[in-house]
Amino acid sequence: MAKEDYYKTLGVNRNVSAQELKAAYRRLAMKYHPDRNPSPEAEEQFKKINEAYEVLSDPQKKQIYDNYGADAVNNGGFGGFQSGGFGGFEDIFSSVFSDMFGGSFGGGFGGAKRKRARRGNDLKQNVEVTLEQAYTGVEDEISYTRIDTCDVCHGTGAEEGSSTKTCPTCKGSGVVQFSQGFFSMRQPCPDCGGQGTILERPCKACKGSGRAKKKNTLKVKLPAGIKEGSILRVANGGDIGTNEGGYGDLYLQVNVKPHKIFERDGADLILNAEISYPQAVLGGEIKINNLMKEELTVEIPKGSTDGSVVSLDGQGMPILERTNKKGAMRVVLNIKVPKKVTPRQKELLEELAKTFDEDVKPVKKGLFDKLFGWFL
Repeated sequence: MAKEDYYKTLGVNRNVSAQELKAAYRRLAMKYHPDRNPSPEAEEQFKKINEAYEVLSDPQKKQIYDNYGADAVNNGGFGGFQSGGFGGFEDIFSSVFSDMFGGSFGGGFGGAKRKRARRGNDLKQNVEVTLEQAYTGVEDEISYTRIDTCDVCHGTGAEEGSSTKTCPTCKGSGVVQFSQGFFSMRQPCPDCGGQGTILERPCKACKGSGRAKKKNTLKVKLPAGIKEGSILRVANGGDIGTNEGGYGDLYLQVNVKPHKIFERDGADLILNAEISYPQAVLGGEIKINNLMKEELTVEIPKGSTDGSVVSLDGQGMPILERTNKKGAMRVVLNIKVPKKVTPRQKELLEELAKTFDEDVKPVKKGLFDKLFGWFL
């Protein structure tokens, strides 16, 4: 079944600002939150609005959704990428409402939630390919740095041989309570971070966090016909989260290097080719190579002018949206004007000029350029 329109789910248009988006989400979240509306329909709607907000509030995910739809966000968009899923909707809800209530919502209206899982951060990495690689597709190995499980403490955050103890501030509850005017509020304990326990001796390598920066290497497959600026998602390629919250995603932005000979225009390739004036007038054939260095024959029409274009269908770039379809190669004909001519060529050109205009008087300087000025 097709996904609902995320914009329609939140009741906003595609040009919505970040502030308007948050306001729309906040209004609907208050209406359908399970603690305020216990019906099964409300819970299902709450999940939908959180899914929509999770995508539209992230510029990278929003771009993928706008270009390719919900399946590209949820299923990786291209072959070889798997969905990492969304973080818990309580995390999203708490992050939006924390600025209103000073952090009093710790995983819902029911109070602070101990050891709440948090998904890791998403990361972005640039990938540069040649035009030939963009044509054929390429499987490449990339290396980057991300936050991962600490190798020294294996994620516990504690030095070897040490243990944890009950947090003296919150007495192990993970929350502290305070009054503000007529309100009594609870928030995660600032000393233990809501965990209820603290480390006797924190790991020196990660300073007790259980996470550290590490180099990560993985293989990615870019599809044939990939375009400049395309963004692909690698599920679980980002930073690791906390309390088994899982990894974030890695977003790859593709940069295609400029080619020395060919220019790209969508799925078409543009090639400039030089021809002589007789070839332009009389027509003929020239040999060229395509992007894969295969020899092709180009038929030059009679009476071609400078800048005329000959199109060769199927010799362009693969089209991602259409299986086994390719664009065209557009060969732009440039008439070559030699700077020097032999005495015989000069003689012939003077004779040719006379056939076009009986009043033409041959001159010694700039004859060839003037002749072409008349003819073109």
